Amino acid sequence: MQLVQEPAGTNPVEIGTVNWTRDLDAALVNSKDSGKPIFLLFQEVPGCEGCQNFGKEVLSHPLLVEAIESEFLPVVVFNNRAEEQDKKLLERFHEPAWNYQVVRFLNSDGIDIIPREDGVWTVEGIAVRMIEVLNKGKRQIPKYLSTIPGSQESTKHSQAAFAMHCFWTGEYQLGAMEGIVNTEAGWLDGREVTLVTFDESILSLEELAKQASKIQCADKIYTRDNNVIIGLDYGRLDDTYRAANSSDQKKQLSQWPEITNLPGLNTMQLTKLNSLLPRDRAAALEWLSPKQRGLLNPSPTDK
Repeated sequence: MQLVQEPAGTNPVEIGTVNWTRDLDAALVNSKDSGKPIFLLFQEVPGCEGCQNFGKEVLSHPLLVEAIESEFLPVVVFNNRAEEQDKKLLERFHEPAWNYQVVRFLNSDGIDIIPREDGVWTVEGIAVRMIEVLNKGKRQIPKYLSTIPGSQESTKHSQAAFAMHCFWTGEYQLGAMEGIVNTEAGWLDGREVTLVTFDESILSLEELAKQASKIQCADKIYTRDNNVIIGLDYGRLDDTYRAANSSDQKKQLSQWPEITNLPGLNTMQLTKLNSLLPRDRAAALEWLSPKQRGLLNPSPTDK
C-alpha cells in the first residue's frame, strides 16, 4: 500500500504510524478480494492538539496499529486540504471539512458496516469498534486485539480478591479463565490473596467464585460490596489491601525472560501468559501479536 509520508519520510503526527493508502477505490477492490473491511480515517492534517494527540496516542499504539494493518485496509482522507480526491470523498460520505478525526468502517461496497460515530478518540474505543466490525463480518478476532480494551479501565470491570494458600497459585489458576482481564498477588486481612479484575459482561462474580472454589482458590472471597456468595466465607475488599512486591507478581513468567522482555505487552497479555505458559505454550503464544511472536528467539515454532 502507498504510504502517506512527509518529505522527511515520516507520517504526519496526526495520522500516527499506520501504513496508510490514499486510494479508496483500490482499497475497495482489495476488500472484495481479501474480505477485509476498510478502516477509513477522516483527519485534519495539519491539525489541532487533539488531532495530534489522536495520532500520537491512538494511531501509534503498537498493538492497535498492527491490528489495523493486518485485519483492515487503512485509508486516510485529509479533511482540510484542497486536493480533489479529498474533497470528493468528503462529499461522498457527507463528512464536514476541518472536523475532528472520524473513523468509519466500510465493506467492499463502500457502505458503513457499523453506524458512524463521533467522539471515539481513545485506544479502547477504537479497539472496541474494530472488534464489533470483525464480529459483524464473522471474521476471527485476534486474541491480542481483544486484550486492548481488556487492559483499559472500563465500567464493565469489577474486582474481587481470593484468599488461598499461595497467591502465585491464584494468579496461575485464575488468570486463564475467560473474562479475567488481570490478576495481582497481594495481601489482605493478613492473608495471601489474588486480586482479580474481571469483565462482568463475560463472567459474573457468582460464576467466577464457583470456578475459583472448584479449583481450591477460594478459601475466602473479598468484594467491594461484601457480596454474599453461598457456601463461601466472605469479607470486604477495602483500602487495607496491598499489592505484593513486584518480584512476587506473575511468578510463572520468571521462567520465560525472553517473553517478558517483549515490547508492548499489556496487563491482560501478561495475565494470560503467566497462567498458560507452564501448561500449554502454544495456547499462551496465541495471546501475542504476530510481531511479538516474531521477536522470540528461538521461534516458538521450533519448540
